[in-house]
Amino acid sequence: MNLTEKAAEKLSDRSAASVLDPAHKKIAFAALHHSAYRAYFITGMLAMMADNIEHVISYWVIFQVFRSPVLGGFAVISHWTPFLLLSVYFGALADRFDCRKIIQTAQIMYMAVSVAWGVLFLTNRMQVWHACLLLVVHGMAGVLWGPASQLLIHDIVGSEQLQSAVRLNAMSRNLGILLGPAIGGGLMLLLGPPMGLLANALIYLPLTLWLLKAPFSGQRTASGQAGRRRGMGLREALHLLGEVSNNRTILSMVLLAGLSSLFVGNAFQAQMPEYAHDLGADREGLAYSVLLAANAAGAVIGGLLLEGKGLLQPRPRTAIICATLWCIIITGFAAASSYPMALALLFLAGFCNLTFNSMAQTLVQLKAPTHLRGRLVGLFNMSSNGLKAFSGVTVGVLGGLVGVHWSLGLSATALLAATIALLAFALPSADN
Repeated sequence: MNLTEKAAEKLSDRSAASVLDPAHKKIAFAALHHSAYRAYFITGMLAMMADNIEHVISYWVIFQVFRSPVLGGFAVISHWTPFLLLSVYFGALADRFDCRKIIQTAQIMYMAVSVAWGVLFLTNRMQVWHACLLLVVHGMAGVLWGPASQLLIHDIVGSEQLQSAVRLNAMSRNLGILLGPAIGGGLMLLLGPPMGLLANALIYLPLTLWLLKAPFSGQRTASGQAGRRRGMGLREALHLLGEVSNNRTILSMVLLAGLSSLFVGNAFQAQMPEYAHDLGADREGLAYSVLLAANAAGAVIGGLLLEGKGLLQPRPRTAIICATLWCIIITGFAAASSYPMALALLFLAGFCNLTFNSMAQTLVQLKAPTHLRGRLVGLFNMSSNGLKAFSGVTVGVLGGLVGVHWSLGLSATALLAATIALLAFALPSADN
């Protein structure tokens, strides 16, 4: 590491320390004080909403055309597997290249997929291989966007407001999850599924156009050096972990994200029809829809409360305690026999999930060496998103054997034990 890199590293450490200082001034919605971040927050939320609109319409038409549970399962696998295989590699790309262009490439991929769905449905030419290809491209666009987005917002707001920016970014994603189904359903009713998908492509445009003139590239937080080309998957992930093996904060936060995704993730959402049936809500459209939206609503309201009060500054111990509470709440939901109780627990679960995930991501970015930041963000995405592909086994496949209530409860209990062990591991770094 040369003198310039060492100086940048010391400056980054001082900025990170100021964020972790309990006496540091708390500002409500701190990241939104940056005009560039406000623009990214709004246009990014629209793009996330368009992503969910596409899911709503395309999954509905796929079901109508093919009636294939296998294809539905492939849709889940194709969405998360690219995160597992390509996150570190795309994080390295974000380290080396202009993050604006990377995000624009991802948005163009999203738009192309939405248009292709619309044209194929409109012409009645959809075949299984078309659907598989489009699902894979959509998943790759998501993983390409992730690391570049995190480096860009870090460049916009700096280290001091990074926690706020990450939390607001997660909140906007959950807003997209909340609004996407409603707007997607409205587009299907007003325009029909094919034209609804074609119209949806336009919702990605604001972010793509804003990036043309955005004054930030994401490279202020990266080394800007190409370095040698590295691998894409497990080998590079292990190499990265070796490079930061002396940093318990980074290791514990990557492990926290990975363990929560591996054991539980969001697999219970896919099993929601059965939970709704057992709660007596499967015959009431509104009751079922509210149950589906409760988790995202908790995340949005939680983000608003935490940002409005400037609460819960990023610390490893706080993140793991929030994850522990999440495990207990999810276990309670698995055992709930009352619809109001289940609804309340899902709402609280969304709050806790947003809290510990956004805090873990913030800590990884703040503690990451500058020249490794993009790849470590990619590693975090690989852990927090890629391992969700396996939660279908811990909750879904096991649920086929013992029932989804037991499988979710057992998975959450196993995760609870793992988070308690992780807390003991992270304690020496809790105040660093």
